Amino acid sequence: MLGKSLNHYRVLERVGAGGMGVVYRARDENLRRDVALKILPAETAGDPVARTRLLSEARLASSLNHPNICTIYEVGEAEGQAFIAMEFVEGETLSARIPAEGLPVETLLHLGEQLAGGLEHAHAHGVIHRDLKSSNIRVTTEGRSKILDFGLAERVPQAETATAEQAEATPGHAPGAAGTLSYMAPETLRGEAPDARSDLWALGVILHEMAAGSLPFRGATGYAVSSAILRDAPAGLPEAVPQGLREVIRRCLA
Repeated sequence: MLGKSLNHYRVLERVGAGGMGVVYRARDENLRRDVALKILPAETAGDPVARTRLLSEARLASSLNHPNICTIYEVGEAEGQAFIAMEFVEGETLSARIPAEGLPVETLLHLGEQLAGGLEHAHAHGVIHRDLKSSNIRVTTEGRSKILDFGLAERVPQAETATAEQAEATPGHAPGAAGTLSYMAPETLRGEAPDARSDLWALGVILHEMAAGSLPFRGATGYAVSSAILRDAPAGLPEAVPQGLREVIRRCLA
């Protein structure tokens, strides 16, 4: 893909990849700015379900407008390749930013407040992220956090509007264990439908990770991690963590 163009976007470099897509930095030749292009991996490029999921991600994320959520510019297709063009966020992932001893409390509060504000905005607009984790958050060079990757996002379930429109909005996203294990809420592991509280659990995991430099639930295997999430209390926090912050993390992980 490097050096190629999709419509008016010239691909410059690969910056990341996951199960839902590959992300490149590209140049918007019309507006003369860098953007992030998310395209389907080669093995799913021709899969109609994967293409519909990509479109669903664009629709959900583009319904949000908040300084702590990555902005979607366009969804398009060129040479049979579907793509999302979005804001290119300079900086590094939150996971790369967290040292082994955890972040200073002031930095944690600054970033945590921003993440909570972004989630509040998404939930107020009926969107749950479902895969919130420190590697899906970028911290800009100015110290602003940006929530990325709405590939598993869903509309918040509404009992009175469980219609075909909702099913179309989230194709293939059956309620259940979707996401990243260490950040999954207990109800998700039990196969129950996630809601906004599942994102708040993930926020609690991230806050703990920022405070301690490690995850609150750990194990040598996936089974051990799942068991810890379902049965164990979270690991302890460093003594330097203020009591008020401890209560916030405890409440998120309740």
